[in-house]
Amino acid sequence: MKTLRLTMSQAIVKYLSAQYIEIDDEIHPLFAGVFAIFGHGNVAGMGQALSECEEWLPTFRGHSEQGMVHSAIAYAKANNRQRMMACTSSIGPGATNMITSAALAHVNRLPVLLLPGDYFASRTPDPVLQQLEDFSDPTVSVNDCFRPVSRYFDRIMRPEQIINSLPVAIQTLLDPENCGPVTLSLPQDVQAEAFDYPEEFFTQKTHSIRQIKLDDAELDHAIELLIKSKKPLIIAGGGVHYAKACEDLQHFAKQHQIPVAETSAGKGALAWDHSSYVGAIGVTGSNAANNMAKQADLVLAIGTRLNDFNSGSRALFSSTTIVQLNVARFDAIKHNALPLWGDAKLGIQQLDTKLSDWKASQEWKDLANKESSKWNNYYDEITSIKSTSKTMDLLPTDAQVLGELKRNGKATDIVVCAAGSLPGELHKLWRTEQTGGYHAEYGFSCMGYEIAGGLGVKMAEPEREVIVLVGDGSYLMLNSELATSVMLGQKIIVVVLDNRGFSCINRLQNATGNRSFNNLLKDCESIDDGHPNVNFALHAQSLGANSEHIENINELASALERARLSSKSYLISLVTDSHKISPEGGCWWEVAVPEVSSNKNGDEVYNSYKKGKKQQPY
Repeated sequence: MKTLRLTMSQAIVKYLSAQYIEIDDEIHPLFAGVFAIFGHGNVAGMGQALSECEEWLPTFRGHSEQGMVHSAIAYAKANNRQRMMACTSSIGPGATNMITSAALAHVNRLPVLLLPGDYFASRTPDPVLQQLEDFSDPTVSVNDCFRPVSRYFDRIMRPEQIINSLPVAIQTLLDPENCGPVTLSLPQDVQAEAFDYPEEFFTQKTHSIRQIKLDDAELDHAIELLIKSKKPLIIAGGGVHYAKACEDLQHFAKQHQIPVAETSAGKGALAWDHSSYVGAIGVTGSNAANNMAKQADLVLAIGTRLNDFNSGSRALFSSTTIVQLNVARFDAIKHNALPLWGDAKLGIQQLDTKLSDWKASQEWKDLANKESSKWNNYYDEITSIKSTSKTMDLLPTDAQVLGELKRNGKATDIVVCAAGSLPGELHKLWRTEQTGGYHAEYGFSCMGYEIAGGLGVKMAEPEREVIVLVGDGSYLMLNSELATSVMLGQKIIVVVLDNRGFSCINRLQNATGNRSFNNLLKDCESIDDGHPNVNFALHAQSLGANSEHIENINELASALERARLSSKSYLISLVTDSHKISPEGGCWWEVAVPEVSSNKNGDEVYNSYKKGKKQQPY
């Protein structure tokens, strides 16, 4: 048997470089590169190995470990989980900085390979710099925190262990049902140890994503329920995108006259003007979709977990028959649904064939059209701007900013969002024209994902304009990958909507019967009420980006034009209204309300909460 003597780090890099994937009859490297921030826990091992193979596996330097993993995750999401990246950090804080991102990938079922440095396996120099010691268990390190947020975790204590562990890692990353973050914890001394690896271990391998076939009995039962239904509704989730089933769904919905609502992750599966489209569902949904959901006698959920935002905390369609077409068995049984376990694309195609010429009633279709028409009229009203002296003195709302961006946008634009008010307003108001044009991280809803995520999307879609929409709160939490975008020549446009604090949570605080406290800057503890007035445009310039601050929304169109012409990342900031959101749409959402409160309207809010609870099935 021929062998190659390599350090463990060199072997990992060589193995990753040999993994390929077939996409639409073309072969691509599975890993587009490695994001890395080096420290004493990985610079000598992984750093040396990566420096030797830049031609085959590029290395990108992030400015924040959390940010670089966000970028890697966004890259994988934009590639529908078919291509991905790895991320390596030092031990201690470098490693723990990646844990939030690992949780984000886990919740969103997105692949990323994490390679944090770890303590010395030999324990000879213990305790080393940045090592956490468990007084009762010397095998524990901070990297054990990755266990609950990883789909697969292994601590590599000997260099030959990667021969078994790396194939399992790749299998997990590409598994449509179990997809998520993989963590291989790498003790720094083992990284540098050599082993005689079998040469065949590094043979180029081309992968493909498995399509899980449906069970005939489950399929027949779903067909029986659909044919009996008078008012069916489809809810499209992110799984439609990952299965590359958007065109299939578009045809299926039109052929059978079934209205389609969309989750945040599913947005863009249908264009906003598709004949079956009724808009966003749930707490951040449109009146059109939610009214259809309340009247539906069957919900066909495709590729969605139907979380609380989509289901109105299980109160929106609590008495409706639900069929769950999902590649994950864990999700297919949620909401006491009839499970239809399997690939979304195969499932839609088989449902289409078996339904033959069956259609939902024309009355149901007409109602969907009527609801959509009313919502479109509302959209035109809520997003419009009027250049009168009266409105010029008012701060613009998020809805007006989104409307102006859309009116001056292109069909190929990709918008990126994650947390705060914006994902909700975008979910119900953004008009997506092309598949892949909407990128929201709303599973973990992680503040700080936006700019780093925008970088990852741009790396995946370099020919499309990437527009990051972010509030001042998220921007201040994590903005350093704006500098990385400049460094890498990956231009993004960032629009900062400055509402001077955490306005989304302030509104929720008020809605639960509490006074404004510690959310908006004006309501926070400060010296002489001196809350900061941040100059976001100047800050962006300090990171190397072009930027400008605009005084009112009528300047946004021309600013966006200048941003498009810029050769590098461009930030536009404007002050927006911290209190107003689009009043229409939405549904009840369970947020616990104190049973006892000193607030004057506490009893009223609590009674309303109890009333909402009665809508839930149990």
